[in-house]
Amino acid sequence: MKLHPMWQEYPALQADLSASLQLMEKSLKLKNKAVEEAILAMIHSGGKLLRPAYQLLFSSFGSDQDHEKAVALSASIEMLHTASLIHDDIVDDADTRRGLPTIRAAFGNDVAVYAGDYLFVCCFKLMADYASSMKSLQMNSRSMEKILSGELGQMSKRYDVDVTVTDYLENISGKTAELFALSCFIGAYESGTSLRFANQAKEIGESIGLAFQIMDDILDYSQAADHLGKPVLEDVRQGVYSLPLLLALKSERTQLLPLLAKKEAMTDTDTQAVYQLVQNGQGLVEAQKLAAKYTEKALQGIKKLPETQDESKDYLYRITEQILTRTN
Repeated sequence: MKLHPMWQEYPALQADLSASLQLMEKSLKLKNKAVEEAILAMIHSGGKLLRPAYQLLFSSFGSDQDHEKAVALSASIEMLHTASLIHDDIVDDADTRRGLPTIRAAFGNDVAVYAGDYLFVCCFKLMADYASSMKSLQMNSRSMEKILSGELGQMSKRYDVDVTVTDYLENISGKTAELFALSCFIGAYESGTSLRFANQAKEIGESIGLAFQIMDDILDYSQAADHLGKPVLEDVRQGVYSLPLLLALKSERTQLLPLLAKKEAMTDTDTQAVYQLVQNGQGLVEAQKLAAKYTEKALQGIKKLPETQDESKDYLYRITEQILTRTN
């Protein structure tokens, strides 16, 4: 079982994440073994497992140190995330993810929909078995609502060249930041912290999620497709305009608009031209500043947390710092 190399620096957390993946494997019991294997391949395809990691780290702050429960809830968080990725690939007509064929590409949209739905069920089964409070299930369902609202909000703004930074932040607050916020909240609350502390953890998680998504969008314009494991600028063809492009439209609007007007008919040459215009303008620089702002907000929140008996607080700080300097 191979985890992302970043976890080699955090051996205790690495062991817990491995245990979470093992529990996810045990939870998958499909009659269609080909689809089951495809889901397992996706689970083991090299994702960073940041959301379950934050859940595990925040579980160290409470008085209820139930290791089995913490691992199970972290597995449920990653199942929820994986389910959302499967459904994203359907909406985006994506053929690959992390260098592997997507489930929709291998089996078709119908099977992919059911595979994603099945993972949602697995997520809620683990939550129901291990969560000690209806509050956690309530938060989970509300988070799902916000995630879907963010996705629908993004879809409603496709090919809209007048999307504002506020619109963008509102959408990623749902589709990305909410799951980070949920991870931190569940980790804290289910370990016996106060609701006030759990809400502090939630706020930190939201800032982390915003910084993470902004950096993800920056990398689309600063890394090669083979390095990222996904087609660079494919979102632009589909009318999904992320922060670097939205900021570049302020200074490069005259040159960008004719290219974007081609929509799905954009050629590789067109997307390369968009790539260069975003790089030539101030879009990446300004986006980096905003990512740094949210990272710093999260780090200041982490600094205010009480000390733990293990290295969880230090791990939280170091991992969050890495978000701003990551290259993939």
